[in-house]
Amino acid sequence: MENRTLTAISGFQVGHWTDGVGKTGCTVILCPPEGAVASASFLGPSPGTREGVLLSPEKKVERIHALLLTGGSAFGLSAASGVVRFLEERGVGHPTPAANVPIVPAAVIYDLLVGDPRARPNDQSGYAAAQQASGAPVPVGVVGAGTGATAGKYLGPADLAPGGLGSSLVSRAGVEVGCIAVVNPIGDVVGPQGELLAGPGVGIGPHSSDHTPEVANTTLLALATAHTVSKAEARRLADAAQAALARVIRPSHTPFDGDSAFVMSSCTRAATDPLLLASLVQDAVAEAVWSAVRASRAG
Repeated sequence: MENRTLTAISGFQVGHWTDGVGKTGCTVILCPPEGAVASASFLGPSPGTREGVLLSPEKKVERIHALLLTGGSAFGLSAASGVVRFLEERGVGHPTPAANVPIVPAAVIYDLLVGDPRARPNDQSGYAAAQQASGAPVPVGVVGAGTGATAGKYLGPADLAPGGLGSSLVSRAGVEVGCIAVVNPIGDVVGPQGELLAGPGVGIGPHSSDHTPEVANTTLLALATAHTVSKAEARRLADAAQAALARVIRPSHTPFDGDSAFVMSSCTRAATDPLLLASLVQDAVAEAVWSAVRASRAG
């Protein structure tokens, strides 16, 4: 079967840890051992992240060695320690005089209202997800970091729809971009023709804020390519990824969302037309969001 997910980008591997009872989980993206040039864009008032500042273009370290997407709100960030431990055991990391230090950014969704609020990914969860990582097609739906993800929250908990985790691969003229999306927005998810895929579909009303949990809404995006980009270019692509959410989530980037988008490049292929790359990033985001919702609904 043809791989049309992020792991079709050579050198990147993905693994999940899923707690189907507690309704939470985490997802690890392992970069090539030498790392990937990476940057990120954070929108909304309440993003939950680890090593986020390090990804700013002006900061010194350019390459990361893995990326963690996780449930459990800020508690779930502890799963990154397990990924760091996994990589250290394999000698992977940023070289320093004393040791190779793995660089593992992370971002969370708030899923504590969906299942057991005491069930949270931890160090062992991150390690287990890293152990499971492979280049096989990424499992999608109610899995990994998308286990407790929901959409369409603006009318309150009675109208929640599964959001889930999706993945995509888009290509044009020999240029490829892969994406993983963890879909957990306040807004509705709409399809290619504007059709409703998840959520109540009635739109925000004058009292929607009365029903909307202020902390429970974030969509996470992780994009990968092999085409060479600088850290600053990766940041611009992350901004483009954020803009793409407006195509498929209505409304997007609300005062109660904390969306995070990461862009990684193995830099093993020549640089390409930046306009084409930005276009493919946006297409990959849309396809990954649709993949998440369709798989969650089917499952």
